[in-house]
Amino acid sequence: MKKFFYITLFTLFVSCTSNTFYKAPKDLIPKDSMVTLLTDMYIASSAKNVKNKFLKKEKNYVGLVYRKYKIDSTRFKSSNLYYTSLSEEYAEILKEVKTNLDSLENLYRFKKIKKDSLPRKKKILNEELSLKLSDKNQKLQKPVKKPKAVK
Repeated sequence: MKKFFYITLFTLFVSCTSNTFYKAPKDLIPKDSMVTLLTDMYIASSAKNVKNKFLKKEKNYVGLVYRKYKIDSTRFKSSNLYYTSLSEEYAEILKEVKTNLDSLENLYRFKKIKKDSLPRKKKILNEELSLKLSDKNQKLQKPVKKPKAVK
């Protein structure tokens, strides 16, 4: 009975490991292209819920990404399946995608701050100029003291 238990336990542990590796498809998307493709796919999928300037939700942008890279959905799915079977490589790809997304976020955040700061700078300069002018006006409007008559 003990032998049967140990054999069953050993079989259970061996069968739980995931050693499923798929063959590379003939039209595999290269790793560097997959990084840029996934970056654009994440942006497109997150933009699906954002309203455009006409306050309407646009349709799915993923098709535009496929058109940009001149691939179809089956090629992407087969390449993605292959890379997901290689978990270490896929983890590296996703780290690069996250790095790309973070750098894009920082870039656009900086552009927004720069764009927003221009009117603020103009406002500050206008306020400083108006303060200087009001100081000059106050100096000019001060009553001049008449000299005392000499007796």
